[in-house]
Amino acid sequence: MPQRLPVELAKCYRLLNHGPTVLVGSAHGGRSNVMAAAWSMPLDYAPPKVAVVIDRHTLTRELVEGSGEFSLNVPSRELAQATLDAGSLSGRDRDKWSGHGLDAFPGEAIGAPLIEGCLGWLECRVIPEPHVQERYDLFLGEVVAAWADPRAFRNGHWEFEPGMPRSIHYVAGGNFFETGAAFEIEKPA
Repeated sequence: MPQRLPVELAKCYRLLNHGPTVLVGSAHGGRSNVMAAAWSMPLDYAPPKVAVVIDRHTLTRELVEGSGEFSLNVPSRELAQATLDAGSLSGRDRDKWSGHGLDAFPGEAIGAPLIEGCLGWLECRVIPEPHVQERYDLFLGEVVAAWADPRAFRNGHWEFEPGMPRSIHYVAGGNFFETGAAFEIEKPA
């Protein structure tokens, strides 16, 4: 199991700023579920906020609305098949944890599960915005805890080195790409 180190809440937006596909963890009333989401983003710094689209017909939506919490988990290529499965299959029809290569572990601040094997984890409490949720399926959350795998995220930044895990990005039709090499541009004086 990879190591998890806390990420300063002031810098947790950097876990999502590059647009990775995420796994959304949810739990309520003795049930839990996971779904994939390609549409998520950081929203604010202080307090840190995120946005994620959760379709109204999903079990995840039902559980998030019931609990007022969710987790965002940043998977790597090792979890690409499980991520595709989590986004293609319904938790109403089957247990997405069993047989799909996904294991959960408890968060420290919320009841929604976090996903083993990911590169980043954000624990979130829903900021109620009924109109936005109903009209656009968009959920806002305040990040209350964040963690990262130090093989990929150190000193408040992603550091994707050759041979190390990288975040994935879903395009469509089962196609993903991995985050590429980083480069730096000098800021103007």
